[in-house]
Amino acid sequence: MRGQRIGLLGGSFNPAHGGHRRISLFALRALDLDEIWWLVSPGNPLKPASGMAPLAARVRSAMAQARRAPIRVTAIERELGTRYTVDTLAALKRRYRKREFVWLMGADNLAQFHRWRDWRGIARTMPIAVIARPGYDGPAVASPAMAWLRHFSVPLSSFVNRGEWSAPALVTLRFDPDERSATAIRRADPDWALRYAGPPPRDQLTHRSIPSGEETTAP
Repeated sequence: MRGQRIGLLGGSFNPAHGGHRRISLFALRALDLDEIWWLVSPGNPLKPASGMAPLAARVRSAMAQARRAPIRVTAIERELGTRYTVDTLAALKRRYRKREFVWLMGADNLAQFHRWRDWRGIARTMPIAVIARPGYDGPAVASPAMAWLRHFSVPLSSFVNRGEWSAPALVTLRFDPDERSATAIRRADPDWALRYAGPPPRDQLTHRSIPSGEETTAP
């Protein structure tokens, strides 16, 4: 029997919103996954530090959006001590050997994927599912990373039905675009994080307390 199949969605979640939930549940169904794990990054050097809410507030916002869904919210990168996504994914595979993982990313991230540390290493670590996002299809298709990844493109039906996942493999998911964005939410409500003040939340994967912190995890 195959192990649990887990979709990994990383990001700042600054804040988490209904768009994150919607694309996660869509990917869960489309890829026949058992769960989605939201990897809330302590920080991202490709995004400005100004305006970044405390980690605990971002985790709480993610937990609110993930309620009553097969989604776990985790800040496990703090515990793993990894700085780059390629190292985080390798560490997750070592720690959770009985799970099969697929990395979920929006087309906006694919457009700049070539700027990530050892992005080919990420692609060789686990399959990648790219989720369409409004306005990013053109830049994603024309990106340097896509020029390499398109050689490993797999039809969705083939990807879901094959017995054991291997990498590199790229599958593209298309559905009605969701135009919600954390940037727009912050612009409309700069003090959103105040609604998520409180005691440190408990990580839904490691079950450890998550204090606020300023550590930086690079893509």
